[in-house]
Amino acid sequence: MATRLPLHNERIYAPYKIAALVEVLAEQGIAPADSLKGTGIDPDALGDTSLMTSVRQYTAVCKNALTLSCHPATPFEVGSRLHLAAYGMYGYALMSCLSLRDYFRLGVKYHRLATPTLTIAWTEYPDKAVWTFPDAFVAMPSAELRQFLMEQQFAQHVTHLQDVAGHSCPPMLARFPYPAPAHADLYAQYLGCPCEFGQEQYELIYDSAILGQKPQLAHRHSAALIQETCDRLVGQAKMSVGVSGEVYQILMREPGVFPGMEAVGEALGMTSRTLRRHLGAEGTSFGAILDDVRFSLANEYLKTTRMSTDDIALLLGFSDGANFRRALKRWNGNEGGVSRGER
Repeated sequence: MATRLPLHNERIYAPYKIAALVEVLAEQGIAPADSLKGTGIDPDALGDTSLMTSVRQYTAVCKNALTLSCHPATPFEVGSRLHLAAYGMYGYALMSCLSLRDYFRLGVKYHRLATPTLTIAWTEYPDKAVWTFPDAFVAMPSAELRQFLMEQQFAQHVTHLQDVAGHSCPPMLARFPYPAPAHADLYAQYLGCPCEFGQEQYELIYDSAILGQKPQLAHRHSAALIQETCDRLVGQAKMSVGVSGEVYQILMREPGVFPGMEAVGEALGMTSRTLRRHLGAEGTSFGAILDDVRFSLANEYLKTTRMSTDDIALLLGFSDGANFRRALKRWNGNEGGVSRGER
């Protein structure tokens, strides 16, 4: 199930990515005040635990880096320093998970908690597991900024998997859709694998044989507790964001009673056409939000009640238990929902 990224100007993230980039630039002789120009962030505030920042502020620092730095390794160095311990509950959920397959799955499920600059997805094949970045070309219209952020993204993916596994766990192959840059040798140096350029899309490919490995900090009880916390944090984020957040709240008011798009638009003082346009601008749709609400409620009912799947199906507006069970399989495959058989 696809999930919408938070809006770029929402200040809901600790500044760990900004701090890492400012630190790397400072080592190159660039003053923090210059790195943070245009963000509204005081350099002294980066150590304030109450400071919340936005994706837009982070991308502003990246743009400053492109202007101020002459070191092509900058994004790779930032990615290699962004260890999971800096990511709060998101990082702890990944480090305590029970297998590397869970790491891939939960990385997508809780990605909105990680100051995301673009969406991520993963697909498991018989012989490989592949990270892809579905909106890389639309999320970052500037080719220069896109390359900077993708270099950092790939480096941090490699760093995170090593953090979870507890040992070097390099990809088999990395692919990029642009021609090999002048600093192409840095890619293999930081990613630890062969890199191909001029490909159809961005891909980071791992051997599927690693997926059954147990992370070094795997702990069943801790994983369950932390993942429940992450579920709540994701839910809170969804309910506080833009027009889609308002729609989410309306659909959650009376679980089992889901008004149509016309009624929700009327409740928000707009036509369904205007509502559709607003949701599209936020990267989502009414159907996607309704699906998300059903997923959240299904998880809650399965975890906290003794209702049968047929009863839950009726409550969530499915025509029958079979359709609900098919939805559960879809949700479990993409978002890690809990099925009755897993309890």
